[in-house]
Amino acid sequence: MTRDLSPIDKAKYNAARRAADMVQDGMRVGLGTGSTAAWMVRRIGERVQNEGLRIKGVPTSTRTAQLAREVGIEVVSLDQAGWLDLTIDGADEFDGELNLIKGGGGAHLQEKIVATASDQMIVIADAGKEVETLGAFPLPVEVIPFGWQTTRTLIEEALDTMDVLGTSAKLRMNGEAPFVTDEGNHILDLHLQRIGNARQLALVLNQVPGVVENGLFIDICDKVVIGHGDGRVELRDINAGTTEMDKLGDGGENLFSDLAD
Repeated sequence: MTRDLSPIDKAKYNAARRAADMVQDGMRVGLGTGSTAAWMVRRIGERVQNEGLRIKGVPTSTRTAQLAREVGIEVVSLDQAGWLDLTIDGADEFDGELNLIKGGGGAHLQEKIVATASDQMIVIADAGKEVETLGAFPLPVEVIPFGWQTTRTLIEEALDTMDVLGTSAKLRMNGEAPFVTDEGNHILDLHLQRIGNARQLALVLNQVPGVVENGLFIDICDKVVIGHGDGRVELRDINAGTTEMDKLGDGGENLFSDLAD
């Protein structure tokens, strides 16, 4: 299957497959949004069909909900599921402490709610998503439509006091119209270039009137699965301080495993 994929898609597929195989029967699982998460949802669907895996999936967007149903995953709401065993999702950037920028797909509000309602969050990503310092990827901030231009002005004023290189906030568009989230809100993408203190910035942004949620995920991610185009998959556990390296073949078989503290 993976022979037909580009190297970047192979990396995403490998990360998604490794994480999806960590799902156990009977789990309540948060299902992320985005291109890498889509591979994960499809892989879980394969396990449902081929292995009889039984889970309840809580999607983080309407797109993910549709895909999950298509591949045979039982979809429930977060309120129906209650607390989750696990959430698997992608990221636009992650640093050495597994802090994240998310929201490139416009779903970070639901993604953050679902992730924080889980015993653990696993991020799946290709190696290119790892950065020394967050901020090269524009930081999404979900805002209510009413007075969004005022909210943007307040955000840009707040950025002047932050340890960032840029202070531009641009309304995300969908063609000629503003992009609208599943919750009916708009997104301002902050072009910061570098974020010196992500924790402080996240707190400041969420105090601006009109801001619903920002795309900084601080102290939420527990593990990251990093896929490579050659089949290598790296699993980092921030809590245990361990790194595990696997290599998957086209069929996903584990060719070797090495644990390093």
